[in-house]
Amino acid sequence: MSLLLQITLFLAAALILVPLGKRLGIATVLGYLFTGVILGPSVLNIASDPESIMHLAEYGVILLMFLIGLELRPQRLWQMRRSIFLIGSAQVLITGVVLMLTIWLLFQQQLSSSFVIGFALALSSTAFVLQMLTEKQQLNTTHGQQSFSILLFQDIAAIPLLAIIPMLAVKQSSTSHGIAYFAAIIAAFTGLFLFSRYVMRPFFRFVAQSGATELITAVGLFIVLGVVLLMNSLGVSTTLGAFLTGVLLADSEFRHELEASINPFKGLLLGLFFMTVGMTTPIALFVEMPVLIIGGALLLLLLKGCVLLGVARYFKYDWRNSLMIATSLAQGGEFAYVLLSVARSEKVLSDALIQPVTLIVTLSMVLTPMLYWLVSSVLIPRFEKTEQAQYDEIPDQHAPMIIAGFGRFGQIIARVAHMQHIAFTAVDHNLQRIDFVRRYGGKLYYGDPTQPELLRSAGIQHAKIFILALDDVEDSITVARYIRLNYPQLPLLARARDRHHLHLLRDLGIEYIWRETYLSSLGMAFRALCELGIPEEKAHQSVELFRDIDEQLLDQQQRIYTDDQKVYESYRNFITELEHLFESDSKAQQLQSASDADFGDQFEDAFDDEFDDAFENEPEAADAAPPQQDRLDIRRKEQD
Repeated sequence: MSLLLQITLFLAAALILVPLGKRLGIATVLGYLFTGVILGPSVLNIASDPESIMHLAEYGVILLMFLIGLELRPQRLWQMRRSIFLIGSAQVLITGVVLMLTIWLLFQQQLSSSFVIGFALALSSTAFVLQMLTEKQQLNTTHGQQSFSILLFQDIAAIPLLAIIPMLAVKQSSTSHGIAYFAAIIAAFTGLFLFSRYVMRPFFRFVAQSGATELITAVGLFIVLGVVLLMNSLGVSTTLGAFLTGVLLADSEFRHELEASINPFKGLLLGLFFMTVGMTTPIALFVEMPVLIIGGALLLLLLKGCVLLGVARYFKYDWRNSLMIATSLAQGGEFAYVLLSVARSEKVLSDALIQPVTLIVTLSMVLTPMLYWLVSSVLIPRFEKTEQAQYDEIPDQHAPMIIAGFGRFGQIIARVAHMQHIAFTAVDHNLQRIDFVRRYGGKLYYGDPTQPELLRSAGIQHAKIFILALDDVEDSITVARYIRLNYPQLPLLARARDRHHLHLLRDLGIEYIWRETYLSSLGMAFRALCELGIPEEKAHQSVELFRDIDEQLLDQQQRIYTDDQKVYESYRNFITELEHLFESDSKAQQLQSASDADFGDQFEDAFDDEFDDAFENEPEAADAAPPQQDRLDIRRKEQD
């Protein structure tokens, strides 16, 4: 079977099996691995020459390292220096040493073999973990961001490990791995630096100015292939060279174009690489030695998880985030396959060692989603239930302002009040947010604002204003109802998540309500109109007209907001009315441009006729609403 036919069959199988795996909740990396296992000699035995395909698939790893280098801008590294270099290095070093000593002492392997296997297993799966956290919408959480930082350092750490492996080879007499090897690395790095600074960037500008955007992809591939040829000729690791090239181009203005053009090739070739790993994975070995494979995977998850838990706790993360970090990163990763593949080619490890280790890494990745669910859904809820944090005792400070809810909305109000030296008492029931604010010296109390006892201890009877900034609609309504019943004279400023929340608050008699995205949207609309060439005064009138009509619509919908059909009909009327108003305004402008100053009265009459026609179906609203300019003046006076 030809190489082209094999690759075609692999891609066809991946197009079918990987999406099916995604529907079953299987990560993409595992989908590629399972596809390779099915196509390999253990099942269908379609691949007759997996080694040839592996050589092609290794370009996926090269492109991956190049893109990782592109991500490592000096500014970003400096901003994340603590998380990346301090916590990440502690995790890799401690985990690598623990696993190396375990393999050396428990399995009686050579120290060089134990070193390669131990540090290969210390690296987690970047693609697997990031995809899992993204699917669970937890990448922006504390444990998600810290996991990302550790993964970033692991990607960096893979580079020196790839450079060290050739030095551990049996052929120690070769001068290519001695001083000459490091001299070649330094010379290559210097040459790449000068080339990227004085040749590649001007060449990028030359290509970009030509207007042929497809050549950006050609330039990206040319760079990677050229670096591979250079590194091969110098006897230096191709992955190291690709990484260094990416770092040198990280602050280039063409970085995003490079990343976008190379990323599809990287994804396909990396998927092909994982399929070849699956093909070369001996499933029969799992049947021959199930105790070693299963026990090794469980031991890897246990040892690595314990080290990660200890490192996270040492750096002052709470138990919940520490457990989540440990669970997310406890598995082996794709760089283990890369390091083991290089170790095989350099004769550092034999197939008898690589095959069971590969199976252990694969099984650890398969077990990670189940372990993650067990920790996040079973263990942590029970732990938090037994270790429930006690609410803070709020000192009786009689602050004039109380802020219930300290999320993105309440924090802005607190910052403005602090700038004006206005004392406030802020209460929130999100313990992670409390810890974060206190870590940076903020004053925030842990408690449930829906509890009357806590509001009284916060001094609500002495407060001059109450800011209701809770994100949860039900909790917000509970607090608003309690304040309106017990403290009706207290000014209450409320945040509404949407129109429905606003209607619920208005039913309680609350007058001052802000929809959290409404004013931002109007501000952006105003700026968009100005950028499109509309004069600022005209843009301001258009936005204010929309705002007035929208508030009239809110008043109309207050009586019917529980009836979805009537609300929908009111929206249709609102859009029709607004279109009529803007059409009238357009006609008025045409009349004004076509007439002289003597026809000013005719212009006003025409505009007034059109404006009155817009409200003929709503006589009450037309009677109640002042003309447009008067309403704008009233709005400005209210704002002043």
